[in-house]
Amino acid sequence: GAGPSDASPDEGVVEDLPLIDEKAMEQLTEGLISHYLPDLQRSKSALQELTQNQVVLLETLEQEISKFKECNSILDINALFSEAKHYHNKLVNIRNEMMMLHEKTSKLKVSGINI
Repeated sequence: GAGPSDASPDEGVVEDLPLIDEKAMEQLTEGLISHYLPDLQRSKSALQELTQNQVVLLETLEQEISKFKECNSILDINALFSEAKHYHNKLVNIRNEMMMLHEKTSKLKVSGINI
């Protein structure tokens, strides 16, 4: 038959284990959280600050890029104006030459030479 030596040594403890495990788990969890949470919170705030700084940096870069674009368009306009001035000078020279040729031909006609 079954004597006292056949009884499992854990027989009376089995009912208590879930309570012990639950409490131990709770304490271990709290210990783990209290150990890592401050570092995680510091990391979180550092990441938030980093993200905010990146947003500011991106906005600043966009402003600088738009300034460069404005500078380029101003340079293009300046080039256009200098080109227009160059062609205006050419037209003035051509007009002057035509007036001079007109005067010469008028003088030649007056002199009696037919052209």
